[in-house]
Amino acid sequence: MGFVDLLPQEAEAEARGIAKVMAVFGRHGYERVRPPLLEFESSLLSGAGEALSEQSFRMLDPSSHRMMALRPDMTTQIARIAEVRLKDLPRPLRLSYSGDCVVIGTPGREGERQIAQAGIELIGPDSAQADAEVIALGAEALQAMGIEHISFDLSMPVLVWTLIDESFAGTVRDNLIHALDRRDAAAVAEQGGELADLFLGMMNAAGPAERALELLDTLTFPERLKGHVARLKETVRAVLRRVPEVHVTVDPIDFRGWRYHTGVCMTVFALHCREELGRGGRYRAGAEDACGLTLHPQALLRVAPPLSKTLRCMVPAGLSKKDLSSLHEAGYATVAALDDEADLKESARHLRCSHIWQDGVAVAL
Repeated sequence: MGFVDLLPQEAEAEARGIAKVMAVFGRHGYERVRPPLLEFESSLLSGAGEALSEQSFRMLDPSSHRMMALRPDMTTQIARIAEVRLKDLPRPLRLSYSGDCVVIGTPGREGERQIAQAGIELIGPDSAQADAEVIALGAEALQAMGIEHISFDLSMPVLVWTLIDESFAGTVRDNLIHALDRRDAAAVAEQGGELADLFLGMMNAAGPAERALELLDTLTFPERLKGHVARLKETVRAVLRRVPEVHVTVDPIDFRGWRYHTGVCMTVFALHCREELGRGGRYRAGAEDACGLTLHPQALLRVAPPLSKTLRCMVPAGLSKKDLSSLHEAGYATVAALDDEADLKESARHLRCSHIWQDGVAVAL
């Protein structure tokens, strides 16, 4: 099904993890917005959102008899808010968001349908420094959750898509996309025609940032793409200056799943885990440039150190507000007895409490 219940500890961990991430974004001036879960299809899946149509659940609105869609991603909604609702605010516009998205399962990932997201969008500037800010805040958010050895994999999907869209069609195009996606060098050489050597050189350039940039310098790109290559290099260097402790790699051939993006894109990993922790990149928010990053809280929790459990203290019915406040300030969750005659110790064990209120203090069981 892909839709699951989160039980108390799981739901609490997710909520606390999202709170940590959003606190980092808020400290850097990113203001929170909350778009709706459900929108009219004509709004949600227009423009850049058209690339998300195959991932979207649809339904008929019984009132207007118009088709509606559940959001599969929040980025295009943020773009709409910026373009329409916040058009008069000065730029750059810094927005953050968190919430659930619903997607149609893809092969191999059928279980991922309801997905939590938390992210930021920097709308207005088109610069390597803006790209670096988004990546730096993503790194800080992961570090706030205790995740170490963070890696950002940077790419420029418009390079591959431009070469494919302008030079290939039909079966050859489909075969080349499949070969590039599988990184099948023999098939790329066979299907790539005059561009085969360039594609193979881009495949070979994937790896640590400095080495990748050196290898990209040896490749001859069409004149119309040289600006994109230069921007990728500029962004890598801006990121390394701003967050030198973060591992940065470059993958010039990474292009699948980036159809509405127009510039540098990034995928977030932790070096001790193969699971993708987040992704984002540069795109057009209506008539404006924008760069964003979406993190996946459930994935973050799977690689972050376990959050400490909240201590639960059993307290008698009618405990004073002052004593309750002191316990809450000390980090306890209080569970009140509903009966004045209740045996606190027995009730505490029954209700999974770690402490009881005794003689004016919390005492461990």
